[in-house]
Amino acid sequence: MQATIQANVEKWLSGNFDEATKEQIKQLQTANPDELADSFYRNLEFGTGGLRGIMGIGTNRMNKYTVGMATQGYANYLKKSFPGEEIKVVVGHDSRNNSRLFAEIVANVMGANGIKVLLFEALRPTPEISYAIRFHKGKGGVVCTASHNPKEYNGYKAYWDDGAQLVPPHDKNVIAEVDQIHSVDDVKWSGGESNITIIGKDMDEEYIKMVKSLSVYPEVIARQHDLKIVYTPIHGTGIMLAPQVLNSFGFTNVTIVEEQSKPDGNFPTVVYPNPEEKEAMSIGLKKAQELDADILLGTDPDSDRVGIGIKDNHGNWVLMNGNQTAVLAFNYMIEARKAKGIAQPNDMVIKTIVTTEMIDAIAKQNSVACYNVLTGFKWISSMIKAEEGKQNYIIGGEESFGLMIGDQVRDKDAISAVALLCEMAAYEKDKGRSLFSKLIDLYVQYGFYLEDLISITKKGMNGQKEIAEMMEGYRSNPPKTINGSAVVKLLDYELKIGKNLQTGESWTIDLPKSNVLQFILADGSKISARPSGTEPKIKFYFSVNAPLPSADDFDKVMAELKAKINGIISDMKLR
Repeated sequence: MQATIQANVEKWLSGNFDEATKEQIKQLQTANPDELADSFYRNLEFGTGGLRGIMGIGTNRMNKYTVGMATQGYANYLKKSFPGEEIKVVVGHDSRNNSRLFAEIVANVMGANGIKVLLFEALRPTPEISYAIRFHKGKGGVVCTASHNPKEYNGYKAYWDDGAQLVPPHDKNVIAEVDQIHSVDDVKWSGGESNITIIGKDMDEEYIKMVKSLSVYPEVIARQHDLKIVYTPIHGTGIMLAPQVLNSFGFTNVTIVEEQSKPDGNFPTVVYPNPEEKEAMSIGLKKAQELDADILLGTDPDSDRVGIGIKDNHGNWVLMNGNQTAVLAFNYMIEARKAKGIAQPNDMVIKTIVTTEMIDAIAKQNSVACYNVLTGFKWISSMIKAEEGKQNYIIGGEESFGLMIGDQVRDKDAISAVALLCEMAAYEKDKGRSLFSKLIDLYVQYGFYLEDLISITKKGMNGQKEIAEMMEGYRSNPPKTINGSAVVKLLDYELKIGKNLQTGESWTIDLPKSNVLQFILADGSKISARPSGTEPKIKFYFSVNAPLPSADDFDKVMAELKAKINGIISDMKLR
């Protein structure tokens, strides 16, 4: 066994850890040394978004000790950042196993450090915690969640006073403070219980009121109130607010998917509780077909991601990908505000660099500023903060099923998205058409953009190393052609350099450093490679486009674009 692993194990066996934890370590020493090695070979990294990992004993696992130590580091940084001020934080959690336990540990450690804590009475959607930080003028917050990860995982998202996840310099500074906590003995575990206040229903009402204010066409909903909606919270927090928000908008015909309605950290009906996964939406899809519904919606365990299903041009139920949903949502907010006469000359929208460029085309044609930022809603929030008072933010989104409508929440918000997507479906139905036919019309108007994604997992201690080698290969020796089309540009967000590979011209990319590479092809295709920051995965994003002469050409052009993506994947040997 490596010396580091052995040292970490000995520290836990001889330190102030509970006897049950020590007993588990001893059992693993004899029964499963490989599992023991993976549990102790490193410290679970407090990354720029917080913690995320498999639950269990050890330095490389999510448990009460790693959560407590991370919280002590974050508390230390809050106290340094706001000297002499009352510091208030909001703490919430999702439906995962141990999430309540972890949230209470966070609250106790914060309270013991003299920090005022507003702890939600029970599970709540992540966006409500972001909203509560802003509403209560908090200095920060924590949500105990692993978002859409499998049931073995849990996590810890850290927020700042604007209700957004940490960005520079706070992210790196908090990490530095967390790294200074070398022992469980450095943690103030208890003694500040009087600093903890429980919150709940009053906050729900404020949040619902805020979401209702985002509605653009309440009069259309009044006419189409019986729109047939099927909703699944996929065993998560959405059940706490999504039905109430739909009711507040005026929708009267909402069916909850019964099999997935109960919050349950074991996610008994799915492998991955993620609306990006067809399997997670399959029960809802069946229900929508049975009822001949107008729209199906599903949210992940902490309700920051939303997936939708609608009928296609042949009347078959299909699940939209995140880019298609974003195109519909961005276009609706731009078009509806214009039609209502509430559009402002300084309106802006924000998307991420791996999200469809069709949004850029829509924004440009409507004279709305469109900004591209790094992946993650903290960067969208950071741009809103930078432009506050100068530009009027309407909507932001990313391809991974995230939308943020209005600037009152500073994280992706599936609850408000559920309501607005239903409003969009009602708006189209009021015109006697479907959301899918609207999407086809947009393709005719702006060009047919099709995207796809492949995620490659490399597990274990060597996984990260293999991914790093893969990226280094692309960086130092980029392909000259992909699928028969020349690679004309290489955008390296880690080095912050864009390069025209044909002319040799280069330029600076004005974004923070990020380990992302993008290849732009002569035929307009774009391929992005990005290692995950929270899992041992590397993601490849593909975007292709072509003109769509008319709605009748949809199936033909769709087939051609799919073939092009498959050709790229095959040529890059990714399958």
